[in-house]
Order: sequence, then structure tokens, then C-alpha cells
Amino acid sequence: MANRQPIFILSEDTQREKGKEAQESNFRAAKVIGETVRSTLGPKGMDKMLVDSMGDVTITNDGAAILDDMDIEHPAAKMIVEVAETQEEEVGDGTTTAVILAAELIEEASELLDQGIHPTVIASGYSKAAAKAQEFLEGMTKEVSFDDDEMLKKVATTAMTGKRVEANIGVLADLAVKAVKQVAEKTDDGYEVDLDNVGIEKQEGGSVDDSIIVDGIILSKDRVHPGMPKKIEEAKIALLNAAMEVKETETDSEIRVSSPEELQKFMEREEADLREMVDKIKEAGANVVICQKGIDDMVQHFLAKEGIFAIRRAKKSDMEKLARATGGKIVTDIDDISSEDLGGAGLVEERKISGEDMTFVEKCKHPTSISILVRGGTEHIVDEADRSLEDAMCVVARTVESGKILPGGGATEIELSMKVSDYADSIGGKEALAVKAFANAVESVVRALAKNAGLDPIDTIVELRNKHESGGASLGLDAYDGEVKDMIEEGVIEPLQIKTQAASSGSEAAVMILRIDDVIASKGESGGEPGGMPGGAPGGMPGGPGGMPPGMM
Repeated sequence: MANRQPIFILSEDTQREKGKEAQESNFRAAKVIGETVRSTLGPKGMDKMLVDSMGDVTITNDGAAILDDMDIEHPAAKMIVEVAETQEEEVGDGTTTAVILAAELIEEASELLDQGIHPTVIASGYSKAAAKAQEFLEGMTKEVSFDDDEMLKKVATTAMTGKRVEANIGVLADLAVKAVKQVAEKTDDGYEVDLDNVGIEKQEGGSVDDSIIVDGIILSKDRVHPGMPKKIEEAKIALLNAAMEVKETETDSEIRVSSPEELQKFMEREEADLREMVDKIKEAGANVVICQKGIDDMVQHFLAKEGIFAIRRAKKSDMEKLARATGGKIVTDIDDISSEDLGGAGLVEERKISGEDMTFVEKCKHPTSISILVRGGTEHIVDEADRSLEDAMCVVARTVESGKILPGGGATEIELSMKVSDYADSIGGKEALAVKAFANAVESVVRALAKNAGLDPIDTIVELRNKHESGGASLGLDAYDGEVKDMIEEGVIEPLQIKTQAASSGSEAAVMILRIDDVIASKGESGGEPGGMPGGAPGGMPGGPGGMPPGMM
């Protein structure tokens, strides 16, 4: 027994952090992510400039866009980023709120651990608080109807307030509401909205106010031959997922030509095959061809002679939208095309927008797919208008589906924090401290909102609490003048799902990180250090909280 040899389970390149060391590393990573986006919260939030490895610059205060572009390595930091991704996918807005909540829950948990409270007790308290928070939020909602355009526009406006396109917020809010209502489908339980039916095309030039909505599809493509008509009314559209080119043989083959006559016959045969494709399109009755693959030059010539408008190499997503909107079928074999496969549209026209040719397919047979053309003076403005519009459409869609709204401006967070804190008083034992910590984390969102508006967070919290204790459940902070106002009357409104999803995903991520007491990282393939494992600042995020990772420079 005295000569026992040591047993090596992990390779010598593996790095391992255990116990408090592992927890502190994960906590620091989570807090850095929270600090990175905290300053962007609210209408007076600051912007971030993100520079990728190619030198491309993105300027935004959209939490999801910031975290998506950051080169993050630390595994715990990635878990917090997943909170933002989930929030973006489920609701489309509120990513910054969700990340701040998750990071603050980690901060509160760190203090509870220092007091000797076990992680499982804290996790249990957080889970109870999150479940109760969902109930409280449901009870705080107000109803909004599908036909209340004014209220829906306020929801869209709230989502875009503080973005760089705030001067054009009225136009974008109007587009968002119109788009969502047009693709909304009535069901037994209310409405369902599939935003995949809304296509967005971006084009530099003009102003954001020049953005338009089209009852149909906009394709960033032009006709393939200048001899084709630019405009087709009462269009019969053939949607092809087949190349209008000479078919290649499936196996390698060689053709030997021994005389000019044989070469001529071969070329004539190829031309006949291509001509036959055009004849089949014409026989089916199509006067517009939209092809997902290539179109041979000879075919282009024949189509132009027949007065048929044609586009090649259309995106798959556009083809699917066209099929829905026009009622056509996507054909994979030209030999099988018939008049029954054709889609219908009142107008197909090529138009020049800021020097670029684009094709508009309008007055469709089944207008379940629509398009929005987003304009702007520069590439950065267009990109930010696109992000803002997508956020606005998402929150309007969620509002239409649930029919429930909550006041913004920190009103909901203050009310929720007070209710959760009261709930903690009814719980015995150490779990009550975790529930109180959850309430403090929710309140931290309001502190960030006040700080970003240049106000004293403590004074703001005290004033809001006093007003809410007097029954002002919808009173929140007007970040522009620092006054406490009724957010419903001010039109600062958010859908219920923003708050419920943030509370749910934020608490789940915090609990998951909290329960980790051992981090084992193997050596990367490149031979470098394991991602984010070395002690000190989280991997890829050197310096103190808010430090910029190398991938952003």
C-alpha cells in the first residue's frame, strides 16, 4: 500500500477550477456582460461601436446586436449571451433588460454566498421568485384590442425609442403596425402572427421617411435581358427551381466532332433544347419567370423575344414567399409545368431605387406575404432602421397575439420588485433572502434606467416606491425630463412577454451558473489556452467590468 502510484484521470493539458474559485470566475464573466450592455438601456442609453476583424463598423445600442457581434470566449459569459438570444427569438426586444437582470441576480447571489447561504438554497429561492413574478406580471396587465392601432403604434414606438432613427420613429411605427396586422391570422384563441411572411429589403439613398410597405414581394434583382419588358400587368408567374440551361450529363462524357456539319448539328440541337424550355413556359401561359437557378444567355434571348419578364438566382426564402403570396407552385422540372402551377399578381415591375434596379411583385392573388423597403442616407442608418423596425414588428406581433400590455419606464419593474419583496416576507427560512435578492435584481433595471438618464438612482427609486405605495402602479420614469409620470398615458408601453420572458430566462441562467462548482476545460485544438479558463478576467474580456474583448477591436 505504501507504494501506490498516482492515478491521472485528466490529461496534463486540462485546466480545472473548483469550488469558490470556479464560482468567482463564472460570476465575474456574467457581471462583465451585464456591465457591457447596462449603459445602453433606455431612451438615453449610449451606443456601442463594434469593429469586426474585417474592419466593418456597427454602431448600435441594441443589446442583441452588441452581444451577437462580440467575440466572447468564457463559457459562463456565453450562457448570459444565450439569455439575450432567447429573448430576441421569443419576443424581439428587451434583451438588455434580460441580461441586466441575469447579471444582477448573479451579483446578489455572490453576496448571499458570502453570508454562508448554500447555492441550492439560493437557486430554490430564485426559482420560486421567478414563478411568482410570472403570476404578478399577469395580474398587472391591461388589455389591448387588435383594432386599437393607436395603442399598437405606442408599443412599436416604445421599442424604438432611444435608437438612432428616433427622428423617423412615426413612419417606422406605422409600417410595423400595418405589416403585422396584414399578416396576422385569426384563430379560435385570438391571432397568430408569422413574421416570416414579412420581407425586409434595405437600400441606401433617400431618407428613412422614404421607407414603404408593399402588398407583395420586393426582390433585389433586375430582369436578365434588356430586351424584356420592364412592366407586366396581370402577371402569370412561373416559379422555377430548375436551371434553364443545357443539362449536364450525370457522368463524365466526351463528344468527338469530326466535321463542321456535325458541330453545327450539335449546336442546333442545344439551341432546340433551350428553345423547347421557353416554349413550355409560353404554353403554360406564363409571362413572368422567377428562377432560383441560372438562365442561359440563349434562353434569355428567347424569353425576351416572347415578351416574358425573367429573373434568375432568386433566394430560396423569396421563392417561398412568392409561392405563398401569388398562389403559385415551385416547379423543379420544366417539363412538368402547367397553367395550374402559375401564380398570379396584378403587377410585376422593375424600378430603379437610388440607382439600383429592384423588382416589385404587387397586387398578389393571396397577399399573405408583404415586403418593406427600408431606406436611409447611409449604410449605418439603414442597418439601424432595419434592426429597429424588426424589434418594433416583434413587439407588436406579441401584443396582437396576447392582447396584453404593461407600462414601461421602470413602472412594471418597481411594482414587481415591491410585490416580490412582500412575497418574501411570507416565506420562512433562508430562501426568503434569495427571494428578496430577486426583488433587488428586478429593481436594478430601474436604477440603470435612471443612471443612464443622468438622474440620481437612489432618489428616483425612493420617489417611485412612494408613488407606487400610494396606488400608482403605472407610474414610471420619463427619462427626458426626469419626472415621474403615468406611463400608459404617456404611451410608454411594452408587451407582457418582454417582462415574463426576461424574468424566466434571466433567472434560469443565473440558477444554472450558480449551481456550477467545477469547471473542467480541455486544451483547444489550436494548442492555446482553454477558452476563457485562466484566472483573472474572463477569457476574451480583459480588464475590469465593461472591458472590450479583443474581437471588438
